[in-house]
Amino acid sequence: MSTMIFCRECNNILYPKEDRANKTLLYACRNCDHQEVAENNCVFRNELNLSVRAQILQDVTADPTLPRTRTVRCAQCSHEQAVFFQATGTGEEGMTLFFVCCNPNCGHNWRG
Repeated sequence: MSTMIFCRECNNILYPKEDRANKTLLYACRNCDHQEVAENNCVFRNELNLSVRAQILQDVTADPTLPRTRTVRCAQCSHEQAVFFQATGTGEEGMTLFFVCCNPNCGHNWRG
């Protein structure tokens, strides 16, 4: 888990900074010249609670910014409209196309 790191000289927050010459990650103060080598190369880690995923997928049908398609049918209810978006699936490396049925009584989701 990543935490905030503070400057030993002036107590301001240290920000990640790349040292390209030595190919290392540093934490540098923007207030004084203090820098220190990072112990871990992880700057930010986003952990999703998988139990929340089902509710998020239900809510995407109400998002007007997401594209919709009528070229696929829901396998569960045969509804003709679905919202789709790209994301990485659990344990996958590449992007996957996800579909969510727009039928308010269904909400079935699948990968394309």
